[in-house]
Amino acid sequence: MYLENVFLGFTTLGDQLGEAADGAHRLADGAQQAAEGTTALAGGISQLGSGASQLSSGAGSLASGLEEIASGTAASAAGAGQLAAGLDTAATQVENPQLVGVAQATATYATTAASQTAGVAQDAGGLAQSIGDLAGQCIAEGGSATFCASLGAAAETAGTTAGDAAEAATSAGYASGYATPTASGIQQLTSQTSAGLVEAANQTRSLAAGLAQLADGTGQSADGARGLESAASQLADGAAQTADGATSLAGGIAELASGTSSLADGLDQASTALPSYTDSDATSLAAVVADPVTTEGVGSSLFGASAVPLLATLALWFGGLGTFVALQAASRRALTSRAPSVVLALRGLAPAAALGAVQGLLVAGVVQLAASYDWGQWSLFAALCVVAGVAFAAVNQALVAVFGGLGRWLAALVGVLAVATGVVSTVPGVLADAAALLPTAPAYTGMLAALTDAGGLGAAIAGLLIWSGLAFIATTIAVARRRVARSGDLLAASPVPA
Repeated sequence: MYLENVFLGFTTLGDQLGEAADGAHRLADGAQQAAEGTTALAGGISQLGSGASQLSSGAGSLASGLEEIASGTAASAAGAGQLAAGLDTAATQVENPQLVGVAQATATYATTAASQTAGVAQDAGGLAQSIGDLAGQCIAEGGSATFCASLGAAAETAGTTAGDAAEAATSAGYASGYATPTASGIQQLTSQTSAGLVEAANQTRSLAAGLAQLADGTGQSADGARGLESAASQLADGAAQTADGATSLAGGIAELASGTSSLADGLDQASTALPSYTDSDATSLAAVVADPVTTEGVGSSLFGASAVPLLATLALWFGGLGTFVALQAASRRALTSRAPSVVLALRGLAPAAALGAVQGLLVAGVVQLAASYDWGQWSLFAALCVVAGVAFAAVNQALVAVFGGLGRWLAALVGVLAVATGVVSTVPGVLADAAALLPTAPAYTGMLAALTDAGGLGAAIAGLLIWSGLAFIATTIAVARRRVARSGDLLAASPVPA
């Protein structure tokens, strides 16, 4: 029933993946539209920034103009104040004029002159009559002709003077008649002029106050225009940054749209690739799959019972390799030493063999802590670990003594080949045959025989001893070769004096 539900779940999963793919396609389309809208938004914000920049420039020009207007209006207010003061002064001066007094005095003088001139004319006329009578009597009385002529001329002159005086009296009368209403008109005109000047002064003073208020208001408007200029400039900068961010956002949304589209395509492929089963198909397949295939193995761990021998063999082999990274395979004083080559080779092997034995005991102890084998199995396994540790030390000494640094690489290659043939079951036969000839093969075989029912324990121990002996012989030969001095080395060590 479980397997049947699993097969039916494939069908359901395919359907749901198809729905998810449809949703992903719709999401990709929406993301693409959002990317296009964000791109348009970035263009609009950029235009907003350009308009805000122009607004800032215009507000600056407006502020400059308003400042000039405020300055001129303040000057006009000051001039209007001075004009009002001048009008007050003029009104005061008009209220106390000398022209009215002059006009009134002129009327009085004209009346008096008319009266006095009329009297003079009457007197002059009487005088002319008297002189004329004297002139007429002069000849009759026996006056000289010259004197009588002079009296006639005097009478004539007096008559002319009387006529002139009469004309002057008439003119003075006219002047008196004109001077009186003129004085009254001048007085009325003066009063009206003074009132008009006072009113003009008051109006001018109000004008000055209004101009001062206008100057203050214009100055405040100029300050507002400056603030608008600064705000518009900041708006332009912010709009530019926002436009950049919107452009980046548009790119990110476009990438999201592309990724969502790829996801939708992948979901389509997954939905198509998943099998779809009917109820009868699921029942049939479940019945087939539920029939198990059984097999027997040597254990239930990662590699079965072979895991522990393989890992122990590898640990001891790479431990021997590491030993001769720190220690010398052959003494550097081999050329000057009087000891036999066998002794020199044994001196190089002794500390490495001791370390190999200790490593074997440590590996066996770790295995016992992890697996808890029977005492008998573990004792045999521990003995094989010690033997393998000593043998591996001898083999690694020989590789380094014979091949130098290349020997360490050869040792590493041996370890890699042992891992490959022990883990991979499909390794080529050539490699498997080569691995069977390596010094790690008898160690693995012996440890496996110690822990399981597999055979080959004796052959494994013999193989380890053979590898140890062959390795020691190779090391001895390499030490002996180092003790042979060549003529070129001697010449290089002892240069010929000049």
